[in-house]
Amino acid sequence: MQKLAKREEQIMQSLWKLEKAFIKEIIAELSDPKPHYNTTATIVKILEEKGFISHVAYGNSFQYYPLVSKDEYQKQILGEVMNNYFDNSPLALVKFFAKEEKIKTEELEEIIQLIKNKK
Repeated sequence: MQKLAKREEQIMQSLWKLEKAFIKEIIAELSDPKPHYNTTATIVKILEEKGFISHVAYGNSFQYYPLVSKDEYQKQILGEVMNNYFDNSPLALVKFFAKEEKIKTEELEEIIQLIKNKK
């Protein structure tokens, strides 16, 4: 699975949220400045060629839906980040967030509880 470009990722975020949508609905979900209709349609076509989305035709209109779930994409991207920046170590990743004060004690305790419950 390929890493998405910024605009591709924004469109996928919209589709994951909407579950299925026409181009105009995707554009409405995007933050300002909103891209032009043709620009969005081009990016959607690229996402379809990459295998991230598909569509159902209603006459001349297409309703798009994701083929790749947000969870699948998160897993792949996080795996790449862990591999490339944290020597494939979840501990190194958690230590980084703890050191940068990006994770609270309560969240760490919740992580510990999740691990304990999994055993």
